[in-house]
Amino acid sequence: MVMPEFLVTIVEWVNSTNVPQQVSDVDAKGLLTNAYFMVPFIGVVGHMLYKQAWNNLVVVGLGLGLWIFSGSHYMQGAMVDGEIQLEKLLPVLLVWVGAIAIFIYFLFIRSD
Repeated sequence: MVMPEFLVTIVEWVNSTNVPQQVSDVDAKGLLTNAYFMVPFIGVVGHMLYKQAWNNLVVVGLGLGLWIFSGSHYMQGAMVDGEIQLEKLLPVLLVWVGAIAIFIYFLFIRSD
């Protein structure tokens, strides 16, 4: 399967930024046990609860859920020896399309 030229340049640019490697190297346990991250994060979530900013809470929860999903064993098994496993591609796409739909709904359609 041949990718169009503009997609090849986008993929090359993303790989040149080393973002995929940085995302895979995130130490989640270290981040969630670091007081310099957790205290402000809990403060922000507490403030959103106090202000009843439900849209913002859903978006933050959606971001955390996608972050957890992207580091799951299912996602790690989606790529074997540098090749995408097609049988695992559809569920991953459905999760991300659903997340984008929820994101659009809460930010643009149902605004405070």
